[in-house]
Amino acid sequence: MVEIGGRPILWHIMKIYSQHGINEFVICLGYKGYVIKEYFQNYLLHVADVTFDLADGTCLVHERRAEPFRLTLVETGDETQTGGRLKRVARYVEGERFCFTYGDGVTDLNITDLLAFHDDHGRLATVTAITPPGRFGALHLSEGGPVEHMGEKLDTKDTFVNGGFFVLEPAVLDWIGDDQTVWETGPMPNLAAAGELHAYKHAGFWHAMDTLRDRNHLEQLWSTGAAPWKTW
Repeated sequence: MVEIGGRPILWHIMKIYSQHGINEFVICLGYKGYVIKEYFQNYLLHVADVTFDLADGTCLVHERRAEPFRLTLVETGDETQTGGRLKRVARYVEGERFCFTYGDGVTDLNITDLLAFHDDHGRLATVTAITPPGRFGALHLSEGGPVEHMGEKLDTKDTFVNGGFFVLEPAVLDWIGDDQTVWETGPMPNLAAAGELHAYKHAGFWHAMDTLRDRNHLEQLWSTGAAPWKTW
């Protein structure tokens, strides 16, 4: 819920997907998940013209400028790990291919191209591979793109890393154990070893917001009209 340009980074991520026709979201809630619920419960009040009649307790919404989002917010537990959270929302996927990402990164990734790439290779999972600074775990790719295995954090321009923005088939959920399953150290390496994880190489903009410095950098890009992820 940390803001860039007055909107939570979660909103920015959803806008990225929305530009490619994806407007239905399942959000895994954990610590202080109620903050996200309250934000979206009151979203229309943030973006629409309203008239409050205090005498009869009514609220009239005039012009609506809200996005066509449909959100399901799921309490997945304060201590649940990344894989466990995904497993907990399985019933909301309803047997369909779905996208999956973290809540802290923005990109100019073409989601439409990513989905087409996933369909073409026919494997269970696709991860977006990017080349940021070396604080992330490395993905070792074969020439054609499949992920051979995952390694330690490296700092080299030729090393691809997990940039999130996955496309997953519903069968991937069967590779997840319990709430304490860590997606990045359990299912991902296992899928890679089985030849079921393919990498979509993205050479464009990608930036995670892990620190105050990251947030300030993204805010500066937004405020100066130079935010590469703003394609709307």
